[in-house]
Amino acid sequence: MLSPRRIRNNSISMATRGACAVLITFFLIFVLITNTSNKSLSSDVIEKSEQKISQMEEEGRGDTIVEFNKNNIPDDTVSSLLERIKLLEDELSSMRTRMDDAENREGNAANGDEIVAPLPTTKSFPSVRYRNEETRKRILITGGAGFVGSHLVDKLMLDGHEVIALDNYFTGRKKNVEHWIGHPNFEMVHHDVVNPYFVEVDQIYHLASPASPPHYMYNPVKTIKTNTLGTINMLGLAKRVKATVLLASTSEVYGDPEVHPQPETYWGHVNTIGPRACYDEGKRVAESLMVAYNKQENIKIRIARIFNTFGPRMHMNDGRVVSNFIIQALQDKPITIYGNGTQTRSFQYVTDLVDGLIKLMNSNYSLPVNIGNPEEHTIGQFATIIRDLVPGSTSEIVNLESQQDDPQQRRPDIRRAAEQISWAPQVHMKDGLLKTVDYFRAEIDRNKRGGKPVPEPVRLAGLESRR
Repeated sequence: MLSPRRIRNNSISMATRGACAVLITFFLIFVLITNTSNKSLSSDVIEKSEQKISQMEEEGRGDTIVEFNKNNIPDDTVSSLLERIKLLEDELSSMRTRMDDAENREGNAANGDEIVAPLPTTKSFPSVRYRNEETRKRILITGGAGFVGSHLVDKLMLDGHEVIALDNYFTGRKKNVEHWIGHPNFEMVHHDVVNPYFVEVDQIYHLASPASPPHYMYNPVKTIKTNTLGTINMLGLAKRVKATVLLASTSEVYGDPEVHPQPETYWGHVNTIGPRACYDEGKRVAESLMVAYNKQENIKIRIARIFNTFGPRMHMNDGRVVSNFIIQALQDKPITIYGNGTQTRSFQYVTDLVDGLIKLMNSNYSLPVNIGNPEEHTIGQFATIIRDLVPGSTSEIVNLESQQDDPQQRRPDIRRAAEQISWAPQVHMKDGLLKTVDYFRAEIDRNKRGGKPVPEPVRLAGLESRR
């Protein structure tokens, strides 16, 4: 049986050891905090502190400390000290982690590895309109990181809505919407519309599809699936959540037209087995699906037939007329025209198109609507116009072999748009071309500088002018 004295001595010894541990912890934390610039604690300082505490135990001064603590420190004070110790331990762990990260970065730099800049902790966004819960809509945009989709994101975000941009990045680029990433009203989702997607939204802008011939001819089966299965998936989503869905169709549904200009009542002249059929027929089937879901499932639908559009954020290598001509003129390379240059096109600036899409979505009109600029030019005239807009360009205009099924005439009849949604283009073609030339000039310069950011006004593609 243990004597009371031995029990008391054992308890005092345990208390002494506990007090010593507390003192050591406080001492270590104090040394660490006062020497945060050092990467590690000095081992001799720790050894000296341990020796000092051991000496205090041998001299019996540890009992005095314990008795002082037991007799003079209230219980709530002890609890407070324990909480403080826990906070200091957490801070110590955080400091060690930061020091390890710093050592790793220095080691990478010493080995010649690339040093990755830390992510910014704060980010400024363009100012947006305030909307309450009643007027603010939750909107899904498929192809939201693409050329047209990103401008639509800008317009809807600035108007105060919540926007989800869906894109598989085949032709879309995250940098087109990077100025919104992190905003509480914006969400970027990497997803392919060929696969179902489930979300709660009020409106769906279905823009997903490659739109330039080189892109949609690259994988014709994928193009057809995007325009059929993708449209079915979006219509199914609209049915489930009772959303309105807008299809970005195209003037290509008219094929090589025999009627000029092309009204929405014209059925088209399309080669079903030609190289463009994957896109032309894909969009025609998509329109049929929209109408079928409207009749059978009472889905609210909108169909926009989009004519040639240009503006900032176009792909430099998308093979379209505007981007090809501008880049060739800026680099003093020959401006190449496929065919004799007598075929006509009508070009609209991207902000006009975006305004038309939004007006159509918010209307009550379910039949197809042409959205384009009726200002018509031959391709030869257009090449000359662009070369003249690039000061000092010495590019010559050359003609190459014509492409199969290239439409010879393209001009929209926009009377339905004017009557049903009160829309008409506002940007003159040359004014839009000047902005686009500035954008491509900055992109070419950016590539020369190794991908460093272009000036802010160019990067935002005139965003500040549209607030």
